[in-house]
Amino acid sequence: MNLKINGNIKSFDDTSMTIEGLVIQLNLLGKRIAIEKNGMIISKSEFQNILLQDGDQLEIVGAVGGG
Repeated sequence: MNLKINGNIKSFDDTSMTIEGLVIQLNLLGKRIAIEKNGMIISKSEFQNILLQDGDQLEIVGAVGGG
């Protein structure tokens, strides 16, 4: 499966994967992130339910703390 993540094409061996599975593969589990899939922001509570498809476009951003 090929996904466009933050403007870069990434290939994965999985033919079926959820957003949660992608988060695990990218070692982002437990981090404060937001994900947009094909222009729609996905709630973190939905990560385990949303299936990715070949060609999906994702934007992944992380929260940065500071003061």
